[in-house]
Amino acid sequence: MQNEALVQLAIAALEDLKAKDITTIDVRGKTSVTDYMIIASGTSGRHVKSLADNVLEKVREQGRRPLGSEGLDGGEWALLDLGDVVVHVMQEPTRQFYDLERLWQGAEQARAHHSHDEE
Repeated sequence: MQNEALVQLAIAALEDLKAKDITTIDVRGKTSVTDYMIIASGTSGRHVKSLADNVLEKVREQGRRPLGSEGLDGGEWALLDLGDVVVHVMQEPTRQFYDLERLWQGAEQARAHHSHDEE
């Protein structure tokens, strides 16, 4: 599975369960750790966990093995390492505190901001 397809799969899994403010940042050339970061918000600890679990399930269904995951029990912030794609799912206050978008502001936005607040 190509990186772009993996990004789209993760975004679709997040959208399935109504993640808020999904952002993809292209960090190729900015770090050797990964190529893309996806950042999304959940409305509660349970929502963050459900979003992360759904991404992991969809990735596994495509035969990809996630390299690791952290924070699934706490529900404040989950990190999913899919290799060339890293997914961060956070509750809004945590997302604002860490402000990963600003941290990586030198990186180009790979995809426009998505929001399902209107739904």
